[in-house]
Amino acid sequence: MSARQKDRPWLMRTYAGHSTAEASNELYRRNLAKGQTGLSVAFDLPTQTGYDPDHILARGEVGRVGVPVSHLGDMRRLFQDIPLEQMNTSMTINATAMWLLALYQVVAEEQGADAAKLQGTTQNDIVKEYLSRGTHVFPPGPSLRLTTDMITYTVNHIPKWNPINICSYHLQEAGATPVQEIAYAMSTAIAVLDAVRDSGQVPEEKFGDVVARISFFVNAGVRFIEEMCKMRAFGRIWDQVTRERYGITNAKQRRFRYGVQVNSLGLTEAQPENNVQRIVLEMLAVTLSKDARARAVQLPAWNEALGLPRPWDQQWSLRIQQVLAHESDLLEYEDIFAGSHVIEAKVDALVTESLAEIDRIQQMGGAMAAVESGYLKSELVSSHAQRRARIEGGEEKIVGVNIYETTEPNPLTSDLDGAIMTVDPANEARVVAALHEWRDNRDEARASEALAALKKAAAGTDNMMEATVECARAGVTTGEWSWALRDVFGEFRAPTGVSSAPVAVTAEAGTPLALVREKVARTARDLGTGRLRLLVGKPGLDGHSNGAEQIAVRARDAGFEVVYQGIRLTPEQIVSAALAEDVHCVGLSILSGSHAELVPDVLNRLREAGANDIPVIAGGIIPPADATALIDAGVAAVFTPKDFGITEIIGRIVDEIRKANKLDPLEVPA
Repeated sequence: MSARQKDRPWLMRTYAGHSTAEASNELYRRNLAKGQTGLSVAFDLPTQTGYDPDHILARGEVGRVGVPVSHLGDMRRLFQDIPLEQMNTSMTINATAMWLLALYQVVAEEQGADAAKLQGTTQNDIVKEYLSRGTHVFPPGPSLRLTTDMITYTVNHIPKWNPINICSYHLQEAGATPVQEIAYAMSTAIAVLDAVRDSGQVPEEKFGDVVARISFFVNAGVRFIEEMCKMRAFGRIWDQVTRERYGITNAKQRRFRYGVQVNSLGLTEAQPENNVQRIVLEMLAVTLSKDARARAVQLPAWNEALGLPRPWDQQWSLRIQQVLAHESDLLEYEDIFAGSHVIEAKVDALVTESLAEIDRIQQMGGAMAAVESGYLKSELVSSHAQRRARIEGGEEKIVGVNIYETTEPNPLTSDLDGAIMTVDPANEARVVAALHEWRDNRDEARASEALAALKKAAAGTDNMMEATVECARAGVTTGEWSWALRDVFGEFRAPTGVSSAPVAVTAEAGTPLALVREKVARTARDLGTGRLRLLVGKPGLDGHSNGAEQIAVRARDAGFEVVYQGIRLTPEQIVSAALAEDVHCVGLSILSGSHAELVPDVLNRLREAGANDIPVIAGGIIPPADATALIDAGVAAVFTPKDFGITEIIGRIVDEIRKANKLDPLEVPA
């Protein structure tokens, strides 16, 4: 072994949370006992989007993709017997970040902790929510104010906390190129730092403390060299921006601090065992290079394209990190890529292109203006469409999907329903009952006074964090906190980017898209209508709209008139739109696991309206047993991540429209 002292490993986390606070607490304590060195909390969609479990939009979503936290009692149970003063906790929370941090602070103080010693991170990056994840609640202006108030509060009261994690991870999931990922994340950071500076809440001499607490959360894809160079470019640009724009002279405060979740978009349902080597390679991109090494890493599990991972699957991902950190000699050397002319050339190119895109966004008025105009979203939808076209055309190869598709039987998935974790459907009713009990037993007068004070602060100019902490102590619920702010700020529906996305797939004679266009046109003529109409719907709270957007864009390019109203709709709203627009097919996209409840609801409402002839298709992460149940319930077709050919899917949709309208099948291949 080298005489040089071995570097300290990065924080090792597993993104986890499900069902209830009690079940998640048990999982956290088990993971910590296995050697995990930090916590990463996944909240369910109602918590992320500011709804209580008994709200109509929360139906089918409670405890599905994370833990439900409705009030202080839930947060107490979530961290029971976990000493928060000794913990480093990351919370993936954005629109409601201020609220969850307040609950965390109060629970820590109840444990006897000094808030000034708390360490961890709240994601709190609302820009990427407008662009990719869809858990935004409030308009850009008020959202930026919430972020600003939270940052200034933590600098003064919780100085070791990272109040924001500028998150480019989900931008890559939504199709961002490395240049877009860097440029959009940096533009968000500039918008946030400008807002904090201009708020006057932090004296000029303490602004370096603000910059020092800004962290980033980054995606590492399978293109190993490019991803490693991206991280070096990130660090170089951040150093330049903080030095030149904000005058930060302390090099330590200018350090680019980032954590990583490696790419989940690239995990495949086909031959899912291949995901293990993908995860390892992606982890190496952010750990091999000491000068750009991640401060914290969390890895997905091999089976995340199939459903919710089990504890054993998460353990496997943790062990991957531990083997690299403790068995290999990685941490014994200085940066092994220093001086490489190949690496330097790639980094230089990324820096140059990213700075040019940052300048373009600044000329538009900054990140928030580029969100409101729809520029950022349309660029991402376009990039994603181009990537999908490269995969379908075989230019971008994915092992087991469009190359080397033959495979031996997989013992890991021989019992597919047992290869993933399922959430008990009865869990939701128990959570709702517990919420009602909490409301019945709290001091209602104190809760009402706290909410009134919060609304007063929001309507004025006071920092909202103090009022939020009092709401936490008073027993206010997540939905009540959010609705108080909705009353003041309103809600925001982000641009979808679909209508402005350019055509990504050619339709010359003889191409698959040209053949599908002919099927669409022929079917429209047979039905005596000008154009076929497809409604693409996102029921419930699932905001991951990438798949729905790609279906909408390709259907548009195939000649459909597409009705797509964005995310967060009730089954009732979707059916009303389908009837009002007289559509020929309804396509429902759900990735959160709520398909078993919401899709049949849409079917039943269509039947009650006498619209039995409108076929309904479903797409998302849907296990085989659930897919069978949906077909039995009347769904015409179910598509999952293994169905990567979007043009073929559009062709199948036309087939289902013809079948529903008793038209003869067309012999035009899709």
